[in-house]
Amino acid sequence: MKIKFIGATETVTGSKHLLKTESGFNLLLDCGLYQGVGKETDKLNREINVELNPSEIHALILSHAHIDHSGNIPLLVKNGFKGLIYCTPPTLKVVEVLLYDSARIHEADVEYINKKRKLNGEERIEPLYSEADVEKALKQFQTVPYHKPFELNAEISFMFTDAGHILGSAVVNLKILEAGKIIHLTFSGDVGKYNDMLLKDPEAFQQSDYIICESTYGNRLHENLPELESVFLQIVKSTCLDKKGKLIIPAFSLGRTQEIVFILDKLQNKGLLPPIKVFVDSPLSTNVTDIMREHVYCFNEKLQDYIKQDKNPFGFNNLKYITEKKDSMLLNKMKEPCIIISASGMMDAGRIKHHLANTISNAKHTILIVGYCSPHSLGGHIRRGDKHVKIYGDTYVVNAEVKILDGFSAHADYSELIRFLSCQNKSQVKKIFLVHGDTEQKVAFKDRLMAEGYPEIVIPNKGESFIIQ
Repeated sequence: MKIKFIGATETVTGSKHLLKTESGFNLLLDCGLYQGVGKETDKLNREINVELNPSEIHALILSHAHIDHSGNIPLLVKNGFKGLIYCTPPTLKVVEVLLYDSARIHEADVEYINKKRKLNGEERIEPLYSEADVEKALKQFQTVPYHKPFELNAEISFMFTDAGHILGSAVVNLKILEAGKIIHLTFSGDVGKYNDMLLKDPEAFQQSDYIICESTYGNRLHENLPELESVFLQIVKSTCLDKKGKLIIPAFSLGRTQEIVFILDKLQNKGLLPPIKVFVDSPLSTNVTDIMREHVYCFNEKLQDYIKQDKNPFGFNNLKYITEKKDSMLLNKMKEPCIIISASGMMDAGRIKHHLANTISNAKHTILIVGYCSPHSLGGHIRRGDKHVKIYGDTYVVNAEVKILDGFSAHADYSELIRFLSCQNKSQVKKIFLVHGDTEQKVAFKDRLMAEGYPEIVIPNKGESFIIQ
């Protein structure tokens, strides 16, 4: 059997890993979009036929719904993939919402680009995919519950265990029979934090011969929760009370937005939150929050106990969810201090760009970054301290205060990744492949794993294949 690493190698995004058995069965693990890699982003996402042949793939297993893991599925189907797509039941609920939103973003972006191309006498381009393509792709999904072994065929079976990353996220545990021998291969997907605010801890997984492991934070440690809440409250007071400004929080619609709202809910219940208005300005975030309310069984025990006292952990007085465009535009005219939570987290799309354009050059406002941003994304530029950034083609001076709280991340840090892997007998693990991380993070994490006693750690290049036996 061979494994080919197609995406999420030199970057965090674009997850795609192809397993090819000797009998000719081709299994794709994830099919995500590249995000925030500058001018190359669109080209990389359109090269799916160069990277693999969709019509020759027999099945796809999706670890979770995030767009960098699921977002290119509609294009895969559009280009000839006819197999089934397997995921957990909560993932299907979420991915449906995310893929439709992704299609709308692509269509809107292309419409804007084509106006410029027309002025320059250039040919029109087509969106990556449409809502109709998403509708077609969703018909090929099949859900598999956690902990239930599922046979793809006579040689491959798999089971999902909880990755603790986002609602529905799963570690993919594969059992492959080849040449009379059984191979156990595990794909981590994205691994969540332990003692997360909302979700259960990542689960122990099968003893594996080969592990494909994410390394997003392979060289970082997160702040602990008490410090995080305290620092967060301090930023709220400094911005909204002392400076009389707006606190702008770019946040992913799934997971991050709900974490922030939950902290605000707890601060409100403790009587610590100042009497200021809070807005979640994202139709997608609103829809996802509703889905999360339907899956209480995925929450950890602490949150389930909290819900017994507060039935709505994602809602409180002074909090308003904004869905209509006209209401979103009114937020930019508001003069009073407030908190605006809006997508996307990397700031490359969505309503957050309008809020940034209206606040980024004013020193009384604060931009709070609460998670990973690809280096070439707008968020990446702001995060690293660029003094000038481009938003919708116009240059803005960055005068707003920029704060960073990585403790909100849905990704495990390096100590938690080591803990995640600790269920393994190291002597039985033949190779660990590190993916989903910038080079610096992967190299540092490789060194840490070698120090832990794992025999062979591999950092694959894009398009590189390995024999699994």
